[in-house]
Amino acid sequence: MGLVIRLGAGAGFAGDRIDPAVELARDGELDYLVFECLGERTVAAGQLRRLADPDDGYDPLLEARMRAVLPVIEPGRTRIITNAGAAHPVAAGRRVAAVAQALGRPTRVAVVTGDDALEAVRRLDPVVWETGEPLSRCPDELVSANAYLGAEGIRQALADDPDVVVTGRVADPALYLGPLQHEYGWATDDWQRLAAGTVVGHLLECAGQLTGGYFADPGTKPVPGLARLGFPFADVRPDGTATLGKLDGSGGRLDVRTATEQLLYEVDRPEAYLTPDVVADFSGVSFHQAGPDRVEVAGANGNARPDDLKVTLGFRGGWLGEGQISYAGPRALARAELAAEIVRERLADVHGIAPEAFGVELIGAGAAFRGLAPATEPLEVRLRVTARATDAAQARTVGWEVESLYTNGPAGGGGARTGVQQTLVVRSCLVPRDLVSPTVTLMEER
Repeated sequence: MGLVIRLGAGAGFAGDRIDPAVELARDGELDYLVFECLGERTVAAGQLRRLADPDDGYDPLLEARMRAVLPVIEPGRTRIITNAGAAHPVAAGRRVAAVAQALGRPTRVAVVTGDDALEAVRRLDPVVWETGEPLSRCPDELVSANAYLGAEGIRQALADDPDVVVTGRVADPALYLGPLQHEYGWATDDWQRLAAGTVVGHLLECAGQLTGGYFADPGTKPVPGLARLGFPFADVRPDGTATLGKLDGSGGRLDVRTATEQLLYEVDRPEAYLTPDVVADFSGVSFHQAGPDRVEVAGANGNARPDDLKVTLGFRGGWLGEGQISYAGPRALARAELAAEIVRERLADVHGIAPEAFGVELIGAGAAFRGLAPATEPLEVRLRVTARATDAAQARTVGWEVESLYTNGPAGGGGARTGVQQTLVVRSCLVPRDLVSPTVTLMEER
């Protein structure tokens, strides 16, 4: 074991770029490369794909990522950890093993399961946060329930010496905390070190956000080389303090400002950041610029982990129909508003869609402010109409009615686009942690 463990961020979300991960895998001298690929909606969407195809349910880019990075990783040097297993970690593990075999790279794959809490929540009938009522009173069909597991399953998997660890739903920082627990032997009640590792994981989990991606704002917060944004890594010491960095010559910036913004990203109470492993206290965290694109991080504290785990619930939400069309020039806003009224009236009167199911956005005229600011008079407006429908056929009428505006008025509409998709409703609840636990399975031997 070296003096530090180097963790690299290979992805910050399901649709993230692949080439920065390849650069890290090839040139980063990493101990671990982590692909964080799950959001609350993506794991529920994976469950829908698995219902349609029992061999699906994992991240659609899993195979592409493995094909890209496995050939450039030095065997025995860098291990891969990913939650790209999504709703079907076992199928994902098989796919990784098959890709490795096709590449002629003997690879030992470990799969962590146990996050599927569907039967447990049905038995428990917990209160759903968003409604304040028991799960049994929700009118929509429940199709998935995935608990946020912690680092324990990853730590257990690494004890079997795999090259790749594939998980389902685990807390994002746990993807990084697991290898640190494994390497340094941190106890499951060493709250200070677990919090320090959680801070590192939280900083790295969104990949390019730390190196300036989400930070960038021309004029006020310039970031160079965004088209070749480099993903970050962290050199973590046994006490949990770390040095953040990125590859020399890669795009982006990594400094105290970018690190501070990422530390506070999606954080409600910095002094009590809840995870399955620890309640982390970020209030004492400090950053120090140690050199170009190098930042020291220290000062994390922690308290005992929560007794309950958060669970993401996925419900079938029916179908969503969509249509878009643009208006430009004088009175563009007025014509877009008239077009919206026409579509609303026809969807209600001709197609029987309830008015409360509609959604209208006047993109370019203040739609992003959702009524909090008055609409302006723009040079062009993109009208977007959506409506929830009972079936795909009814959903298609939304785009049909928008497209029919071409010749049925108002004047000057162009660039119509339509779409139909099955929708999900994502909600949350809590379950006692003893109702779910990780299980590790080895999928492939070297």
